Amino acid sequence: MSDDQTPAEEVNEVADAAADELIALRAENQALKDQVLRVAADAENSKRRAEREANDARAFAIQKFGRDLLAVADTLDRALASPVDDPAVKNFVVGMEMTHKSLMTAFENNGLKKIDPAKGEKFDPHQHQAMMEQPSAEVAAGGVIQVLQPGYELLGRLIRPAMVVVAAKGSGGEAPSGGDGASGANPYAAGGGESGGSVDTKA
Repeated sequence: MSDDQTPAEEVNEVADAAADELIALRAENQALKDQVLRVAADAENSKRRAEREANDARAFAIQKFGRDLLAVADTLDRALASPVDDPAVKNFVVGMEMTHKSLMTAFENNGLKKIDPAKGEKFDPHQHQAMMEQPSAEVAAGGVIQVLQPGYELLGRLIRPAMVVVAAKGSGGEAPSGGDGASGANPYAAGGGESGGSVDTKA
């Protein structure tokens, strides 16, 4: 305080200094909060990246082995789909069913998920592969009529698409929700052919 300052001026000077200090402290506090948020976000991103890399490494390690076992699953599926009339064979079939169930459980435990779309389900180009296109009175255009071979994904990564027969444009029923089958060209048919058996030559 200078000798020529009045008490009121001295109080104002102290108040201004306190206000400046408070503003500085608030700015520092906000900067620290922002820094904490950035550190937390970086930590969460690092955690997610580490989990993704671990899943990718795991998927890469078992992908070939899992793909080789799909042939076993396909063989069991075909065998169990065949009708059995001989009572002497029924016990054998029960054993095959138990083996199939154990194999599916092993698949699920290791992140291998079966893709088996239901009849009428919308064709999904990310998970399905259209082998042919047929007219249908029951399934709307763009819907799955039949599954020729189930697909599989490993830890969210497609390793084999489900091979399906798709209802052609003009088929009956309501169009699948959000489907493309009722509007324009069919994106799943090889060459965008008309109804009646366009075969996907990339299969």
